[in-house]
Amino acid sequence: MTISIAFDVYGTLIDTHGVIDALRELVGDDAPAFSQQWRDKQLEYSFRRGLMKDYVDFSVCTRQALNYTAAVSGHKLSEAQSDGLMQVYAKLPAFNDVMDCLKTAQSKDSRLFAFSNGSAQAVEALLEHAGIRGYFEGVVSVESMQTFKPNPEVYDHFVESTKSQVGDCWLVSSNPFDVLGALNANWRAAWVQRNPLTQFDSWETSPTVTIDGLSQLYEKI
Repeated sequence: MTISIAFDVYGTLIDTHGVIDALRELVGDDAPAFSQQWRDKQLEYSFRRGLMKDYVDFSVCTRQALNYTAAVSGHKLSEAQSDGLMQVYAKLPAFNDVMDCLKTAQSKDSRLFAFSNGSAQAVEALLEHAGIRGYFEGVVSVESMQTFKPNPEVYDHFVESTKSQVGDCWLVSSNPFDVLGALNANWRAAWVQRNPLTQFDSWETSPTVTIDGLSQLYEKI
């Protein structure tokens, strides 16, 4: 049986905290906390936009989250500094375990897709820069649906656009909200628990499998 594997991009394949070195030049030792709040607010804004049916490109959520984080942290950034951070965000690195995982996938009976809240153009560029675009059959973005994960319509869109079957779809994500969204859409889902201190949401639903890195993926699914 051929399975379709949807790899989340931001936080799963690509390290959203790869911006910390650039942040450290601007906010010093506050860089890790700044990066975390920026990421948290970025996701919160996408959730709000999805609920309000007020879609904007994911990069707008990212920029607005950056502006908010700078304001509440007391680190005033110039427009040029903010632009520079956004440029870094567009070229974030892949996690160290990504390449080996994708190479292993080539020998398995599976179809690989990048599946993201980001625009197709942004994700294509990000994966190209990280040197991993060639491993994927395609990029599936939410932009054509004008909403964000975990809206069920996004997961249905993936199934339709990739000509997959729901029962053959796996999501691979480090984001619990994304895992819950996939499970709600009757997919199977692997949660990548990169940090052992990170807790999965205490809902009535649990990941199909939990792994601590992508190197374990094909042992579990």
